Amino acid sequence: MMAEYSNYLSPFSWRYGSQEMRLLWSEEYKRRLWRQVWLALAEVQAEFGLLRNEQVDDLRAHMDDVDVPRALEIEAEIHHDLMAELKTYAEQCPIGGGALHIGATSMDIEDNADALRLRQSLDLIINETKGLLRLLVEKIETWRDVPIIAFTHLQPAEPSTLGYRMAMYAQDVLMDYENLRRARTHLRGKGFKGAVGTSASYAELIGIDRLAEFETRLSARLGLPFYPVTGQTYPRKQDYQIMSALAGLGGSLYKFAFDLRLLQSPPLGEWHEPFGKGQVGSSAMPFKRNPIHAEKIDSLARLLAQMPRLAWDNAAHSLLERTLDDSANRRTMLPESFLISDELLMVTRRLVSGMQIDPEAIQRNLSIYSPFAGTERLLMALAKAGADRQVMHERLRTHSLEAWQALQAGGGNPLVERVRTDPELLRYLPEEDISALMDARQHVGDAPQRALNLAQTIREVIA
Repeated sequence: MMAEYSNYLSPFSWRYGSQEMRLLWSEEYKRRLWRQVWLALAEVQAEFGLLRNEQVDDLRAHMDDVDVPRALEIEAEIHHDLMAELKTYAEQCPIGGGALHIGATSMDIEDNADALRLRQSLDLIINETKGLLRLLVEKIETWRDVPIIAFTHLQPAEPSTLGYRMAMYAQDVLMDYENLRRARTHLRGKGFKGAVGTSASYAELIGIDRLAEFETRLSARLGLPFYPVTGQTYPRKQDYQIMSALAGLGGSLYKFAFDLRLLQSPPLGEWHEPFGKGQVGSSAMPFKRNPIHAEKIDSLARLLAQMPRLAWDNAAHSLLERTLDDSANRRTMLPESFLISDELLMVTRRLVSGMQIDPEAIQRNLSIYSPFAGTERLLMALAKAGADRQVMHERLRTHSLEAWQALQAGGGNPLVERVRTDPELLRYLPEEDISALMDARQHVGDAPQRALNLAQTIREVIA
């Protein structure tokens, strides 16, 4: 279908997501999957003596002859999209067309096709997530020992390492990867159970004692496990589980992108997303280098976060054996959730791969703020040397607050000088020891090793 730029186009039709994902959720591919399910049904029904081989051969010969304009023409008259495609398929098959859809209800076709498409889409997302994990592992290993100032409450706290911070993102994405794989493993189709899930129509055709074998053969033919119990549709709770796994991934990528935006701000200036030579940051301010890619991640992830709510409603409001009030919103919820996830992963991989680190800014922030973290080391050393811990805590707190005031006034950090010349502290520790303890750049515990351990775990999981 050609794009018509004089009509509304969804941004997901061309701006967000990969062409591969868009093809999976295209109108043509959906109808191709419907035909695949119809053909599988016909093939198995032929094995049970309901169709002749030449009828199945005719259906197989025309399975790929999707004609969307003809189907839309029929739909405009009958107002039923699946029946319109069925009539289009049947028109193309003079021998087998009349045998299509025997015993089936629409959702026997649509829900099994949806399950196949969901699985293929999950495979794409899982593979992209695996690629992102590989990139994060590389950064962990490269930056494991690079000291940085860490922040809590958006305030400078104690030193950590850049590799350890990357390990936090990687650990989140690893959980998402495992959740996505779990959703993929447990994915099921409706099977072929008719209008209310009882398989009554198929029992009339082949006998009630042969229903289990009938569905087993169809499951094998489609390569798709089926739910043992359904109404007219597969349980919509499955959509909720998949949307939740995708939204969880979106939350992890949102945090990474938000952190990048904070750290790209000039007062910190430690990280920068890649900026092209010809890239324009602002139409009004030529000097701007806005983190537009990280902002796009946060914008789209915010939308993705709403999808589990919608899927929850669809599942909870699927009254009795089925209602149709999920149908229209699933036409956008399912494809857009995957296209958003696809775009998020592509952009995040580019950001991680090309992320620019400013060592000078990192060292500047360490030199300004790490002395405050040194007070913790100094306090413990003073206590070990016999000083009253509470008294020393108050002296160090007073020195720290006065040092903060000096920083806020635009001066340097005088904290090290203040504590190494404090006569009360010098009663317990020599000046050189105090100076060494106040150098907190290596006060990172076992963060480098734990980051490496996680990197190794990820390598094993995604191998």
